[in-house]
Amino acid sequence: MDGVGNGPRVLVEFSFFGLFDVSISQTVLSSFLVMVVLLILSWRLGKGLQKRPTRRQVLVEKGVSILYDLVEDTMGKHNSRFTPFIGALFCSSVCGTLISLFGGVFRSTTADLSTTVTWALIVTVMVWYQNIKQNGFFGWLKGFTEPVAVMTPMNIISEIAQPISMSFRHFGNIAGGGVLTTLIYGALAAGSSLILSWVPNEIIRSIPFLQVGIPAFLSIYFDLFSGFIQALVFCMLTMVYVGAACPPPEETAA
Repeated sequence: MDGVGNGPRVLVEFSFFGLFDVSISQTVLSSFLVMVVLLILSWRLGKGLQKRPTRRQVLVEKGVSILYDLVEDTMGKHNSRFTPFIGALFCSSVCGTLISLFGGVFRSTTADLSTTVTWALIVTVMVWYQNIKQNGFFGWLKGFTEPVAVMTPMNIISEIAQPISMSFRHFGNIAGGGVLTTLIYGALAAGSSLILSWVPNEIIRSIPFLQVGIPAFLSIYFDLFSGFIQALVFCMLTMVYVGAACPPPEETAA
């Protein structure tokens, strides 16, 4: 359960000119690698665009069109400017979850609460900014007293609960899946040893044959399926919250 149940391991520690200490954890390393991979992919896929598109360009343009359609259907066409942010958030979440498949020092960035909390806080700040932009600072504060002043404490609690629920939902599903997978691996290894306990050869007794094939199915669900679903849910919630803070121009004028 190293790196899952016990949190990310610290890989490197050093002092920055004696002013403060810097720690590089598994999450930091995985996040940096995901960022580099996404930057390189974006550069490669956006390079050499032609009027007569190649097969790769057609697939990329189709994917971008699907993303814009999803954002516009959820948030409205006037909010299509948020599409690059939603796309970056989705790709970072999916790649951050799948990086654990490479094993070693790499750990799912979304299995670290600090990652999902940071994303949720960014979304919350965006919502606050858009509300203040639309209604003014005092208009935003007044919104906490609606529909009646007695609801103010509940509205404040709801505002605080929003990023907490977003971050813990994403983190809990990914981290919980990793812990559950680790426990199943251990149980399969113990079952293999129990079944082969009668074999006199110690090397054969240590072979975890029950782990053959089963971990692959677990990875398909917990890493691939669950990773995509949680990324989609997080992005959908982001679009709903930000879209609610950015109504169409005609509604604002009214």
